[in-house]
Amino acid sequence: MGTKSITIKTPFIKLDSFLKFAGAAETGGHGKELVTAGRVSVNGQVCLMRGKKLVPGDLVSVGDLSFEVKGP
Repeated sequence: MGTKSITIKTPFIKLDSFLKFAGAAETGGHGKELVTAGRVSVNGQVCLMRGKKLVPGDLVSVGDLSFEVKGP
């Protein structure tokens, strides 16, 4: 599966919010669970910080899903 581009309209977005916004998590709470379980990678490294600020150019992976953060 290819990488899906997700455009944000702000300078950054927090990881748990991004997961919900991108459709990788059903709710913000589900996003938090994915992060704390170590199932999310940011730029190729497992990320355990649900409040990590993502900026355009960051790559987020959850299982077989991949997303690239795009700016306005």
